[in-house]
Amino acid sequence: MTAKDKGNYPGKHQPEEQPDENIKSEIENETEPGEIPCATAFTIAEKISVSAAEVGKTADLMNYELVKCQLGLFGYKPGRKIVKPEASPDPDIKNAVTDSLEDGKLSCRAAWDIADRFSVSKLTVSGVCETMGLKIKSCQLGAF
Repeated sequence: MTAKDKGNYPGKHQPEEQPDENIKSEIENETEPGEIPCATAFTIAEKISVSAAEVGKTADLMNYELVKCQLGLFGYKPGRKIVKPEASPDPDIKNAVTDSLEDGKLSCRAAWDIADRFSVSKLTVSGVCETMGLKIKSCQLGAF
């Protein structure tokens, strides 16, 4: 979704698609109207045993903005992202990132897996990517 599309999240999907009612209810119960934090979306997915992508799609169809990406890539105010390059990246994490690249980019899922494997924050892994000049692709919620 580009900046010019902001606020028209349902436009990413087919016009006939409707929000899943079960997911919609959970989103309405767990969030403030109009936005859903990344962590909350994943909590909802786990709670009702659906994929994160399904929660992201339902949020889009509800015209909710995805905020506070756990990798620090989007959804923070006043700026967009909070991730910063790592001053002294762990060489083992750098190697894990390099080994997980697909077409020169790291997937969101792979970044999460690396964070788990090395017991570091997701923000640390995205910071390593920033240091290495690498992009993260394929948001699990469908934001990018």
